[in-house]
Amino acid sequence: MKVADTPAGGGEALCAATAIEERGRAWVWDVLEHGRPVRAFALRFDGHLRAYLNRCAHVAAEMDWQPGEFLDTDKRWILCSIHGAAYEPVDGRCVGGPCGRGRLTPLAVREHDGQVYWYPSRDIQPVPFDAPASESPP
Repeated sequence: MKVADTPAGGGEALCAATAIEERGRAWVWDVLEHGRPVRAFALRFDGHLRAYLNRCAHVAAEMDWQPGEFLDTDKRWILCSIHGAAYEPVDGRCVGGPCGRGRLTPLAVREHDGQVYWYPSRDIQPVPFDAPASESPP
């Protein structure tokens, strides 16, 4: 089996799967979108991993109200702490507030053998190894 055929083939290891609890604190990490730094986050919602760029569709601002905290008090919606825009965690579409018909930019993530992997795209790439990067605590 070629590396590209394995479940993690081409993926970047993010964290242990247990680090992302159901409707809990998200795992946050740095990526490059079109060569520019931006934060991303992964969370578990209804048993499935979801990941998005940490950028509100209304105004390009980071949304978490505390590091890694994206969900409202009922843990039902992803909220922008600055503008109050609300997003559906399952697909990132705007469901209320000033984001209109916008949606969050999704990232491909997968869980395999107790590890969470992120799969870069043409437009969203990892921060180079020799560049400083920050991530959620283990």
